[in-house]
Order: sequence, then C-alpha cells, then structure tokens
Amino acid sequence: MTEMLSYDFMQRALLAAVLVGITAPAVGIYLVQRRQALMGDGMGHVAMTGVGLGFVFRTSPVWMAVLVCVLGAITMELVRSRGNQRGDIALAMLFYGGMACGKLLVSVSAQAGAGSLESYLWGSILTVAPEDLVTIAVLGAVVIAVAVGLRRQLFAICQDEDFARVTGVPVRTLNLLLAVMAAVTVTVAMRVVGLLLVSALMVVPVVAAQQLTRSFAATQAASIALGVVVSLAGVTGSYQLNVPSGPAIVLLAIAVFAVFSVIAGPLARRRHRGGTEPGPQVCDVRIPGPGRSQNAGQAPEKTSSDTTTPERRAGLAQ
Repeated sequence: MTEMLSYDFMQRALLAAVLVGITAPAVGIYLVQRRQALMGDGMGHVAMTGVGLGFVFRTSPVWMAVLVCVLGAITMELVRSRGNQRGDIALAMLFYGGMACGKLLVSVSAQAGAGSLESYLWGSILTVAPEDLVTIAVLGAVVIAVAVGLRRQLFAICQDEDFARVTGVPVRTLNLLLAVMAAVTVTVAMRVVGLLLVSALMVVPVVAAQQLTRSFAATQAASIALGVVVSLAGVTGSYQLNVPSGPAIVLLAIAVFAVFSVIAGPLARRRHRGGTEPGPQVCDVRIPGPGRSQNAGQAPEKTSSDTTTPERRAGLAQ
C-alpha cells in the first residue's frame, strides 16, 4: 500500500476515484427513480464524439466531451418531453451516431492510437493527468452542489411531474438541469470508470443501497458511501492486478449489490413477521397517514373521505 501511494499517478487516480464515487450515485439516484437508469450509457456513447473531437483539434478530450454530452443531454430531454412514438428511434440514432462518429474521429486523428481509445472506453488509472484531476474536481463539485442543494425540487419532479408543475416547481428547467448533470457526470467519470461502464456506477450503488434503506435521504447517503468504497477498492485492485479500473469497480459494485440482496431478504421477512410494513423503494419517503403510511410518489386512493393535503402529496425529501 505504501509503495502504491508513493506514485503520483496513483495519488491522482485515488483522488479521482473518490470524486467519481461521490458524483455518480448522487446523480444516479434521480435517474433510477425516473426509470432512466440507462441514460448514462447513452451519454457515454455520445461522449465518444467529444473525445474524438478533442483528439482531432488537439485539445482536452474531457472538456470537448463535456460540451458534446451537454448538447446531447439537452437534445435527449427535449425528445423525451415530446413523448411521441418516434422518440426512441431518435435517441437510438443519437446514441449510435455518437459512438460511430467518435470512433471515426479518433481513427483519423494522428494524436490517438488504439491504446488511448481503450483508456476512455474502459477507464485507466494511468490516464488521470493533473489537469484532468482539476477538471474532475471542478465539475464534480458543481454536480454535487446541485444534486444535494436542489434535492427537494429534483425529488419532486422524479415523483410526480404534473403535481410538481401545479405547485410551481419549474419542471422543464429542472428536467434539463438533471439531464445536463448526468452528462457532466459521464465525462467526469470516464477517466476512472470508462464511457462504456459509467452508467453502472451511477445505478448499481443506488440499487444496492436501496436493499437496506427506507428513505430517500438514507438511500442517497448510503449509495454515495458505497460509490466511494467500490471506486477506491476498484482502483486499488486494478493497480495490483494490472487490469482496467472500470471493470474492476463495476464488478465490485455488483458483488456488493448481491451481498446486500442476500442480507435484505431475512430483514424483510423479519419486518413482515413483526407487523412492520416494508420500507419504500429508492427515492420514496415514508409519509405518515391516517392509520397507515403513504409512500411519496404514489397517488392516494381516491375515496369520498380523502383529505390528502398538497403538502403531504408533494413527498419532498426530508
């Protein structure tokens, strides 16, 4: 361990792993709630074009990927909000076109070789340069500040967009902001996890934490902690085994999910035998109701005596 920490590139890689481990689940929890778990995967495809442009114009591939990813995320959100039947086709064209364009640009660039492309696709601890660490720190800090600072508003649109709009929440703006955050997170994590696997780090720690937590705040905190642990362990393991860091991190995250799933089974049965209702799924907040608890984001049963107030229906995270 001491020998590993004596190398500058390992110090940068571990710092980047901490930042990525915090940022990815902090945004991923909202994507999981909105059933957009694969959005990060699509953004990874689009980011390939930015990487290719960075090589062609001999500039930072990270910043070019940020620019392209943000534009792609805005396009994705506008297509999704229209809700027409051709939306899926348009998104597929965007994803596949981004990957193909990125590969083409990289291939015609004299600056990049196959090894450089592999490091962006699968992650590599050797590619985290000092300027990349600064970029990751700046972008990661912005994403974390938005994800935590606007937690109530983002949670509201994840639960019920229509009701959030009625209560005055700027739904369209927040939807675009969430898409941009996801795009930035992809580019932040691509050095450590890789473009093809970044979506896993945004999703797996969240669904793993979901197995044992019962509120949105607890799920978010636990998923961030898991993200940091598996990122650090994966980077360390990639150094020891001389393998790409991305696959190591993702496999560790999946192993943690499997362990938590095994533990969660007996706990759920114990709660059931004790007469305790199982906790809500990720991003749900238990809200007291008359004689029972009501999950935020689920519409209350419509009865003639329904006295559900707007404040209780909002289900904002505590």
